[in-house]
Amino acid sequence: MRRYTLRRLLQAVPVFLGTTLLIYLMVFALPGDPINALAGDKPVPESVVAALRARYHLDDPLLVQYGKYMIGLLHGDLGENYDGQRVADMLAGRWGVTLRLAVTAWAFELVFGIALGVWAGLRRGRLADTLVLGGTTLLIAVPVFVLGYGAQLLFGVRWPVFPSAGTDEGWPVGYLLPAMVLGSLGLSYVARLTRTGLAENLRADYVRTARAKGLSRARVVGRHTLRNSLIPVVTYLGVDLGALMGGAIVTEGIFNLPGIGQQVFQSIQLKEGPVVVGAVTLLVLIFLVVNLAVDLLYGLLDPRIRYE
Repeated sequence: MRRYTLRRLLQAVPVFLGTTLLIYLMVFALPGDPINALAGDKPVPESVVAALRARYHLDDPLLVQYGKYMIGLLHGDLGENYDGQRVADMLAGRWGVTLRLAVTAWAFELVFGIALGVWAGLRRGRLADTLVLGGTTLLIAVPVFVLGYGAQLLFGVRWPVFPSAGTDEGWPVGYLLPAMVLGSLGLSYVARLTRTGLAENLRADYVRTARAKGLSRARVVGRHTLRNSLIPVVTYLGVDLGALMGGAIVTEGIFNLPGIGQQVFQSIQLKEGPVVVGAVTLLVLIFLVVNLAVDLLYGLLDPRIRYE
C-alpha cells in the first residue's frame, strides 16, 4: 500500500502542474488590461501604469509569469491582487463559508442519496423504484439556478422554514437550504448509482450463497451486497466534493453567501487574475487529495482489490 500511495503522489505532480498551467494561461490570456480596469474611467499616468505592470510581472511572457507564480506557491504565497492585498488573506475569510456549504451539501447527498438508492434497489420495478428514478431525473433536468430561486421563494419567503439568504443564522441552519440546492444533482446521481449497483449485486452468485447459508436479509444486504455496490458511489462522492466547492458560485450568488464562489465571480468581473488563479489552485489541490483518499478506500470496501 505504501508503494501505491507513493506512486499516486508522484502521478499527481504532473497533473497539478498541467492543470495549474492551463488555468493560468486561460485566465491571463484573456483580452483587456487589468491595470486599466483597476482605474475604471479615470485616466492613469503612464508612469504609474508601467510601475504597476512591472510590479505584477505583466510585461513578462505568460510562461515566465507562471514560473514566478509557482515559485511563490512553493513558499506558500498565492500572490497579490492589483490593490496590493494578499490573495491568501482574501480567501481565508471566505474559505470557511464555502467549506461549510460544500460539506453540508456533500453530507446531504451522501445520506439521502444512498438511502434512496437502497430503497429503490431493494424494490426494483415497483412503485418506490419508479418514484426514485422519476424524481432524480427531474432534479437532473432542472437547472440549478431555477431550483435555487424556486427553493428560496417557497421555503425561504412564502413558507419561511429556512433563512432565505445570508449566514446570520450560522451553521447548520443558515446553510441547509443552499446546501440542499447545491447537493440536489449529486444526490440524484448517488441514488441512481446505488440503486443500479445494489440491484445488480443482489443477483450475484455470492449473494445466493450467503442466502443459502441462512444469513439474514439485513446482513446479506448490509455486509455483503451494499459494500460492493458502494464502490462507484465512493468514486463519485470523492470527485464531487471538490466539484461542490468549485461549483458553488451560482448557489452562493442566489443565497448571498460570502464564500469563495462569490469572490471568484467578483474577481472575474474585475479582471483580478491572481485571485481567480489562487482560488482555483486550492480547488485543484483538494481534488487531488480527495481522489487519492478515494483510491485508498477501495481496498477497504472490496477485499478483492489489491494494489501490490
